[in-house]
Amino acid sequence: MAFDFQQCRDYCLMQLQSIEDFPFGPDIYVYKVAGKIFAILGEEQGVARVNLKCDPAEALMLRDIFPAISPGYHMNKQHWNTVLLDASVPDNEIKRQIENSYQLVVKSLPKAKRPQLVN
Repeated sequence: MAFDFQQCRDYCLMQLQSIEDFPFGPDIYVYKVAGKIFAILGEEQGVARVNLKCDPAEALMLRDIFPAISPGYHMNKQHWNTVLLDASVPDNEIKRQIENSYQLVVKSLPKAKRPQLVN
């Protein structure tokens, strides 16, 4: 079974201090850390898709490797990719991209706002 909408949603919420928000309407799931977006999940014509932040060079490389990855839909196309959850991108690769997006956003936060691990 391929990584689907619910698995993507659950994985985004597993990230430290991740919250789910709906600023763009009830069908657009937005995941934030410290108020900054790291993932946007939606569904179109029965296929889930997630927008994820990405290093510009890696974003281009991923688009070359995977036909299901394209420039970020309604996003800065240099820094965001849209990943179709159509079973063509391996689950572990999608998880890695979610973690990478989350880490890029965390690194951009002021130190005082970065999520802290609690012992």
